[in-house]
Amino acid sequence: MAMGAEARKNGQRPRWGVRIATGLSVLVLGASGVGHVMVNGLNADVNRVNPFQGLTDRPRDTGGVNFLVVGTDRRDKLSHEQREKYRLGGSACDCTDTLMLVHLSADHDRASVVSLPRDSYTKLPAHTDAGTGKRHAAVPAKLNSAYAHGGAHLTVSTVEAMTGIHIDHYLEVDFTSFMRTVDVLGGVPVCTDKSLQDSYSGLNLPAGTTNLDGGRALQYVRARHLGDGSDLSRMKRQQHFLASVVEKATDSGVLMNPVKLRKVASTVLQSVRADDGLGSDEMLELGRAMRRFTTSSSEFASVPVQNANYTVPKLGSTVKWDKRKAEKLFRMLREDRPLNPETSRETERAKGSGEQGQAGKAAPAEMVGVPPGSIQVQVENGTTRKGLARRVDEKLSSTGFATTGASNPAAENDVSRTTITYDPRWDRSARALAKALPGARLVEETGRGPVMRVTVGEKNHTVRRVRVAPPSAKPEPKPSGGAVNGEDQSSCA
Repeated sequence: MAMGAEARKNGQRPRWGVRIATGLSVLVLGASGVGHVMVNGLNADVNRVNPFQGLTDRPRDTGGVNFLVVGTDRRDKLSHEQREKYRLGGSACDCTDTLMLVHLSADHDRASVVSLPRDSYTKLPAHTDAGTGKRHAAVPAKLNSAYAHGGAHLTVSTVEAMTGIHIDHYLEVDFTSFMRTVDVLGGVPVCTDKSLQDSYSGLNLPAGTTNLDGGRALQYVRARHLGDGSDLSRMKRQQHFLASVVEKATDSGVLMNPVKLRKVASTVLQSVRADDGLGSDEMLELGRAMRRFTTSSSEFASVPVQNANYTVPKLGSTVKWDKRKAEKLFRMLREDRPLNPETSRETERAKGSGEQGQAGKAAPAEMVGVPPGSIQVQVENGTTRKGLARRVDEKLSSTGFATTGASNPAAENDVSRTTITYDPRWDRSARALAKALPGARLVEETGRGPVMRVTVGEKNHTVRRVRVAPPSAKPEPKPSGGAVNGEDQSSCA
């Protein structure tokens, strides 16, 4: 963008530090007459931290913008009742419970989120204790202990040394801010294929979709006694939840209501700590840039692991990265390339480049568990674009779905995101149809019967080919770094 380019030209860093927390809010404010007044107020709400002071021997600054998002285990602002209810007893270790690298592409069309295992084996760089002034040599440690030894400053330094990624900005969230953010959004829906119970965290979720408030959401992302009990499986749940947050924020009417929007933005910004590099003008600039941002523009990955139970004297069990694969992953970020080729294809489609992938090749068919021919579909046009529903109907029919062939106008003609309305009794069929319409929103309607209604919106109406997975089919390999597209991550897991 012009502003960011000018800042770099003058040797300044463009101030994108907390744009994930503020960008959606600014989207509406930037187009209003009171935008600058309200954004200035939001900017004043942010708690500041300087994690970059005195850092030396840093990685080279490359394309795009990178920031480190950390979740700490601080709970001092929670009431006794909240600690009891959500099993948050005991004292905090003053360490990072979650670490994520977020890369925003230079063209602002893609967000790549990479989870860093908290128990990753590393060496803390030589540093000076901020409290005592004592100088410490480099020492083997787990990644999450960097915060306890040297706060945000040492955490950034350690992550940069491990990844070779230049961190531009820092965002810190604790238990309290996490819960407040979820609550002010009205909760976040999470879908699971099976029920989840964890007596340690108190988590008790039924199979299907559940709207989680702040406390239950915290239990969901923190639970460590589900499945194999590893930190890696917990990271997958955290990514799944983050994708659901993005989906809720982009779909919610909050963004169109300035009063509710101000409340959401204010709550989020009062509850986080960020570096000093965020200004009102940049927040407004971000809002304008995010007008074309969609869930299909996001992708999620975890650092490739060689040994999830690497024992180190005095440290116990740690997570050892696969150096070769991890370097490939971080090199792609440094080169501002998508981690998942499908993300690139979906972004190009959103720009109107058509339905084919790179080199003119059609995207591979998605595997579904229900034969498309057994799924009845009625397509309606929720836009003012003539013939759009008919074209979607024809493409769904060509990939095997039993469409009615009658594309009627919907009740509203200003639908933004394509929706699939279905009876919960035909849940598997609805998910199969959603595979053919990546990014479409699923809406339950009890008693609707077997006919699905597709209301075509301005976005997410590209039809992807599908085919029935054979009974013995093995899962298809993930792209480099295990990256998945945001719209796939937000589906049932």
